[in-house]
Parts: sequence; C-alpha cells; structure tokens
Amino acid sequence: MKVVADDKIPFLKGVLEQYDIAVDYIAGAKTTTADLIGCDALITRTRTKCNQALLAGSGVKFIATATIGFDHIDAEYARQNNIFWTNAPGCNSSSVAQYMTSLLLNWAVKYGFSLQDKVLGVVGVGHVGSKVARVGEALGMKVLLNDPPRARAEGAEKFVELAEIIRQSDIITVHVPLEHNGSDPTYHLVDQAFLSQLAPHQLLVNASRGEVVDNAALREALKKRQLLAAALDVWENEPAIDRELLDLLDYATPHIAGYSTDGKANGTSMSVRALAEFFGLSEDLKNWYPDNVPMPEKNLLVLPENGSLEARLLAVISQSYNIADDTARLRNAPEEFEKLRGSYPLRREFHNYYVSGADGRIGGILEKLGFKSK
Repeated sequence: MKVVADDKIPFLKGVLEQYDIAVDYIAGAKTTTADLIGCDALITRTRTKCNQALLAGSGVKFIATATIGFDHIDAEYARQNNIFWTNAPGCNSSSVAQYMTSLLLNWAVKYGFSLQDKVLGVVGVGHVGSKVARVGEALGMKVLLNDPPRARAEGAEKFVELAEIIRQSDIITVHVPLEHNGSDPTYHLVDQAFLSQLAPHQLLVNASRGEVVDNAALREALKKRQLLAAALDVWENEPAIDRELLDLLDYATPHIAGYSTDGKANGTSMSVRALAEFFGLSEDLKNWYPDNVPMPEKNLLVLPENGSLEARLLAVISQSYNIADDTARLRNAPEEFEKLRGSYPLRREFHNYYVSGADGRIGGILEKLGFKSK
C-alpha cells in the first residue's frame, strides 16, 4: 500500500511505516499527478487542490484532509470517480476559540470597554462557531447566532437573521464554510453591501475562509472608517495577501487561528483513523493518537492582582497565547506568509494550563475557558 502525505502534517512521519505502508512526504502545494501514480491514498491539507487535474489517472481511492475546511477537494469529481474523501470536523475548533478569546480581550483593553456591555454576533455556528459562542458567553457577552442551515433543520428559535446580526452586534465574527452555490452561498458574504450597513463602533473578524470577505471592499470600508476595526486570519489570494489591507487591520495573522498543537494532533489523528477504517487496517491505527505532543515549558500561569477584569484576563491568557505576537510576525514579514505557517511555534490550548490565584468571578471565567486552577 502506498500513501502520499503533505510533508507539513505533524506527528505523522513514521506512524504508517510501522505497518508496512510506504509513505512519500511531499510539499502540499507542489504535489503533482506524477507523485500520485500507484498511490492508494492521499493525506493532505488545504494547499493541495484535489481536483481532476491532480487526480486523473492516479489510482487514488481515498483522500483525508487533516483540516476542518474541504473546499480544496472537488467533491463532485471524487464522487464520479469513486474516490472516498473525509475531512477532520472540529479538529481545531478549540484552537480557534483560543484565538478568539485573545482577540476579544485585546480589543477590550485596546479600546477600553467591558465585554459584558457588548454583543457578539456569530455567523456560522458549526463546530468552531459553537465554541466561539461559548467563549463570548464565558466573557459575559450577549451572543447572537446566525446559521441558516441549522435554523432550517432545528427551528429558528435560537437563531437570528444576518440583518439582525449586522444591526445589533458590536463585534461580528464569521465562521462559515466557503460555498459558491446552493441555498446558502458564502463567497463574498461580507461584501460592499454588508460593510455599508456597519456603524463606526463595530468590529469585524474573519477566521473562516478568505473568500468569505471581499478583501477589496473591506480595505475601502476601513479607509472610509465605516467600522471601528477588523481582524483577519484568512485572506483572498493567500499567500499573496493585500499589503494595504494588512496595514489597515488591528490584528492580522497568517491563517493560523486553528494552528494550536492540539488542533494539529487532532487533525492528524482523525486522518489516520479514517485511513485505517477505510482500508481495514490495524485496530491500533483505528484508535491512534500521537503520544509525543510536546507540553509547554511553563504550564503554571500567574494571575495579576490589579487591573480591570479584561486586563487581568488578557495578562494571564497571554502567557499561553497572544494574537498580538502572530500579528507582529506577519507585519514584519508578509512575504513569508507560508513560512510563518510552516514553522509555527508550539501553542497548547487552555486546558493544558493551571492558573494560580484565580478564584471568585475571574476564576469561574477562566474555568469556563478551559483553564485549571491551582
């Protein structure tokens, strides 16, 4: 059996080889049809376009992407050619929630407001959006949810229309898949018409897919000060991002919101398990999870005694992750977008950390966010 795998997928090297599976590790964006000749399975990420141009004549029967997103896979071509594919739903949802926690607290401190006075509008309430909503609730925010497919399936009671999100939210965050067609297209969901409805106090986040936001329209809206500020983790035309837009954003990161080490381990595990199930491989592989996930050097964090609630929370959370660090790295070297992703530093999620001196209300918030007390 032969597998081709993206060489940037962590924790994978040496795992399948123990079961006499031949694995070629190739840079995702450089994978060609020739690489896939005689290949049974492909384990990939978003940089490999799995379409007819790549797959025709390859013999690939199975594709696993170690990511939540799957718009890089031509699902119709796969169906027509009996190629089974799977993604890793929810693998990095806690990572994006961690990213959003840092962003919300950074904004609260930067602009001097209390999150308890703000309304968070979550557009797209799947694995990621649901956890982001819980972050908002943990921080004391009122949370509005918009998800048309879920509203149709479950009833509209707990959801609101997009127009209400725009009208009522102080902070709007988008967590939808990229859909060009169908009943709920999301390509340029945030366009000039959307942005023209925003008020000068509102904040916007996109950590879903770059094409969900019309980057040119956002650039012009920020120049006209139609909204207070915006933050982007995903961009149109990655890695060739809009440098002028980069300069206009409060926070800007190189598609790493879901790049916690935990999220990467989850995605790799889900891909290996799916491969094992599809091909009827060892039970060990069907239950595999990496046992070499590194821990942070310091996992006991100290909570400052003084400051506003948001400032104290930001101070402790920043000891585990701070979006400002990723923003600085991208601003310093935007031409290194792909390199920044490929060499991303260790980042463990909140549940790997203990906080000393946290009790009462702030201790309760930290517990809801996933921290342990000590």
